[in-house]
Amino acid sequence: MVDLQFALQDYLHFLKVERQLADNTISSYKRDLVAYTNWISTNLKASEKIEKQQITAHLRELKEQGKSSRTISRHISSIRSFHQFMLRDKVTDTDPTVHLELPKLDKKLPRVLSVTEIDKLIQSIGTTTLQQVRDTAILELLYGTGMRVSELIGMNVEDINLTMGFVRVFGKGSKERIVPLGNTAVKACTIYIEEVRPAFETSGPSKDALFLNVRGGRLTRQSIWGLLQEISQRAKLSQKLTPHMLRHSFATHLVENGADLRAVQEMLGHADISTTQIYTHVSRTRLKDVYSQFHPRA
Repeated sequence: MVDLQFALQDYLHFLKVERQLADNTISSYKRDLVAYTNWISTNLKASEKIEKQQITAHLRELKEQGKSSRTISRHISSIRSFHQFMLRDKVTDTDPTVHLELPKLDKKLPRVLSVTEIDKLIQSIGTTTLQQVRDTAILELLYGTGMRVSELIGMNVEDINLTMGFVRVFGKGSKERIVPLGNTAVKACTIYIEEVRPAFETSGPSKDALFLNVRGGRLTRQSIWGLLQEISQRAKLSQKLTPHMLRHSFATHLVENGADLRAVQEMLGHADISTTQIYTHVSRTRLKDVYSQFHPRA
């Protein structure tokens, strides 16, 4: 059997240097493949060759652990890509994943907030403290641009142009896109940058970051998640609020109001328009709900 741990380090280096994938994407590959290589090392003898049935047994164990079809599908993609890399680099002479089938995925529509719920969230924050002014700007920016939380925390002051009304966003694979800003987001960010950020700013390594904590450090993914939980509890939201829910709401509200799907794709930073097309299904589903609720013969 090949030295999988050594091959895995080579593969992760390939993802970072040659494919230039985002750190979060590489972490996801690493998590899946560490679990896989550990399982193979534990369950196969050194003289044995990795075959399809061993990979299937590993996936079966993941299913028994309660992993969803979507998670298992992601594991298969990671394992397949890893074996293709080893074959291409002549580490192995076969690819046992060739006839590996992906599990059938349930089509899950993203959870979306109504415009009323968005307004309720923003109004629940308040404007009396410096943190509240900052948090309002964060929520307005997440909903107003549909950016991912990783993109938000990576933003620097120079990436936002309040005069022209747009932000520069660096998405997956460091791909750059320009997203317009609405009036309310511009106003909230202007107040934050002019009146609040200087009070948080220090001369440390995070001095260029757009959003700072009270100690002058760059906000983290965890701090944004915690912040959104506090806001949703204060607003008495019926469902758990996540950053992606704001992204889904941004896209759905645009599509519902007649926005061109290609334009929405570009603003979201989707590589393939088929990913964006789910929002047409969400829109139709919401229309059907409205019809069922209000039409006398529904």
